[in-house]
Amino acid sequence: MSPVSRKLHPDARHALSDLLADGQTFAVGGFGLCGIPEALIAAVCDSGIRGLTVISNNPGTESFGLGQWVQQRQVRRFVGSYVGENKEFQRQYLAGEIELELTPQGSLAERLRAAGAGIPAFFTATGYGTVVAEGKETREFEGRHYVLEKALHADIALVKAWKADTAGNLVFRRTARNFNPVCAKAGKVCVAEVEELVDVGDIDPDAVHLPGIYVDRIVVNPHPEKRIDVLMLREEGH
Repeated sequence: MSPVSRKLHPDARHALSDLLADGQTFAVGGFGLCGIPEALIAAVCDSGIRGLTVISNNPGTESFGLGQWVQQRQVRRFVGSYVGENKEFQRQYLAGEIELELTPQGSLAERLRAAGAGIPAFFTATGYGTVVAEGKETREFEGRHYVLEKALHADIALVKAWKADTAGNLVFRRTARNFNPVCAKAGKVCVAEVEELVDVGDIDPDAVHLPGIYVDRIVVNPHPEKRIDVLMLREEGH
């Protein structure tokens, strides 16, 4: 291994220790429980910070992933596309204890991508004529109606990758790639949790999914839990 990278931190708590504060906005990669930065999420939970705005596809389950932040009442507002697996989130939302902005999945990805690309807003036909468009500017182009969606910026991005080199170049594994790259680009600071760390040059440049310029800090977690949201098995004989 080459000399220790300035981006490498010994654990998740150390990587986040001087970054966290109440009221911050987080962009967190993952889809369900697939490709979530488990150790980083747990470290934020342990920190006890409050009043957070969280941008992610979904708020985890009741006992794992971002659901831990919900259980600890750390989340003030959630921006995502799906909340169906978290009953505690549902309870807090119906009780008026948490704000929710539902965003179509494609629009959520594009709003995060726009933030990383320096695009303040864009028009999309998705959501026009539904509650998604309420309170937003709409325009007509060539006979079709569109909704103005604003970019989603975050103070901190937490992402999960399979492999990183010491410069922070990331490789994601299969569907764990999901929202991670766009979340990374949307954050002012990006902290990546990885399973394997290698030297610069050990990853073929063509295999890099996210260049290290977007990654500020790295934490190695070689044995994540990788829980499954809902396990469904085929009945014997079918």
